[in-house]
Amino acid sequence: MLTLHRATVLRPSGTAPSITDGAVLVRGDRIAALGPYAELAAAHPDARLREWSGALLGPGQAQPHAGWLLERYYHPDPREELGVEPRPMPPGGVDPGHYGGLGGSARRGLQRLLRAGTTALAGPFERPEVLAAVGRSGLRVVAPIEPPYAPDEFDGVPDRALSVDGRADFAIFDQETDQCLGTVLAGRLVYRGR
Repeated sequence: MLTLHRATVLRPSGTAPSITDGAVLVRGDRIAALGPYAELAAAHPDARLREWSGALLGPGQAQPHAGWLLERYYHPDPREELGVEPRPMPPGGVDPGHYGGLGGSARRGLQRLLRAGTTALAGPFERPEVLAAVGRSGLRVVAPIEPPYAPDEFDGVPDRALSVDGRADFAIFDQETDQCLGTVLAGRLVYRGR
């Protein structure tokens, strides 16, 4: 099945020129084509269309601190009334029965990362519960990312460039607010903000 993601601006990488009214054609888990929407739509009229008006589509983010964020921070469950911000892991860890324990916290942390446009994670991941959650997430695990990277430990750094035949991992951001509107992993829309 072919899916055509159309965006106001397509930025295949941090160095490649942007394409106004651009698109990414996805076949299965791979990028089949990149370019101007009109050309790709004419060549593939049967492709399912996802339109991202007012958005920039490009590589997602690689999270250089994923091991630290998922193993040393607790991501509260909304039912706990502790707020939504991660907090340092309590001394002694989390009781396995407490809102899914460390595995539940890691899953909520991964959802938070997907909502931020994350498409890759750097470890290491040492806890079995976190390893299991990361394995099920669909996020790519990459080698440790060396500095320089974003000063805020919760920010990611740009992931690899989009390329034909490359894995279809990308994110869509609102051009005015920079808010993530969608995250695609291996061709699947795994987060949609609107």
